[in-house]
Amino acid sequence: MSDYFDVIVLGAGGAGLMCAGMVGQRGPSVLVLDHAKKPGEKIRISGGGRCNFTNIHTQVERFLSADPYFARNALSAYTPDDFIALVEAYGIAYHEKTLGQLFCDGSSQQIIDMLLAECAKGGAEIRLQSEINSVAKNERGFTIETNGGALTCGSLVVATGGKSIPKMGATGFGYQIAEQFDLPLVTTRPGLVPFTFDQTWKDAHAALPGVSVDAEVSTGGTSFREALLFTHRGLSGPSILQASSYWQESTLLKINLLPDVDLLALLTDMREARAKTDIGVALSEFLPKRLAMCLTDDLKGYRRLADLSNERLRGLADKVQCWAPTPSGTEGYRTAEVTVGGVATKALQPKTLEARSVPGLYFIGEVVDVTGWLGGYNFQWAWASGAAAARNL
Repeated sequence: MSDYFDVIVLGAGGAGLMCAGMVGQRGPSVLVLDHAKKPGEKIRISGGGRCNFTNIHTQVERFLSADPYFARNALSAYTPDDFIALVEAYGIAYHEKTLGQLFCDGSSQQIIDMLLAECAKGGAEIRLQSEINSVAKNERGFTIETNGGALTCGSLVVATGGKSIPKMGATGFGYQIAEQFDLPLVTTRPGLVPFTFDQTWKDAHAALPGVSVDAEVSTGGTSFREALLFTHRGLSGPSILQASSYWQESTLLKINLLPDVDLLALLTDMREARAKTDIGVALSEFLPKRLAMCLTDDLKGYRRLADLSNERLRGLADKVQCWAPTPSGTEGYRTAEVTVGGVATKALQPKTLEARSVPGLYFIGEVVDVTGWLGGYNFQWAWASGAAAARNL
């Protein structure tokens, strides 16, 4: 004899807890299963421990998906204002950092505690350290075999996340369930992840780890203007992380290290006024000194501005403002904040996230092929997709 619940949610992350709390408060019996020791582990580490829980500028255009407008229904039905109202109801103090990003003043644990309180309010049960051995369809819904025995439910919500940050317990289990029920997948890859480069590139830029500049990074028809950081492995920082979700090995990466400036005109004027100035010194008036020296290192014999022809000045300006380095790859799922791709949206109902071909089976959160920008967008998708499923359960 197995335990029966109206709804079983697989995954005690943001989307799963959000959904469970909302469903439970409407009356159905709810069980949340997770293999982790604690709920909401990715919430806990997010935002430097302060949880960037939403972005007030959320709009569907800031999400990446094979169907760019699939997320519109869920995002418009549960908005940042809705989640902010919940946060305020629990007395959680928060602040806006930059670009609409909202963070807790205190700790990300406050968001976890809030979601757990919402689950408790609805009587949703949470069982941790639960290993799922199998999932099968039955006449009443679904049977889930776990290390704690068999469970049955009328509806099953898959909120197992993606493959990013495996040390936190991330797996591709949700994709396996989708495949089991013949739902199509969009090929997955790491997103919001630093770029890596080959040894030749690293040797040439060996003096730069730790250097940060405001940059515009473009790839895949999309541009981001935020900080760029040189690392021992390659490039990171918000602008790079953003671009990484749109980058693939065949995609050109273009970087402007000095946006909003006509560098060629400035250097030409400086050559007239300060002909004897070293080109590295001149460039360091606009960029960090280590970066300026690295970018001018190949101009040996042409160190003074007076020695540089128009062509050489143009070449240097292009190197700064039209830089097109070729990454060897990314740091992968180990450090990726999200997984791009996942369960194909064409297989799901946009208003409810229910599988079109399997009544009662839902996919929410990161496991779905919807990936937000850096800065609270992916949490807003978790809340909104969880709420979308909950309204139909």
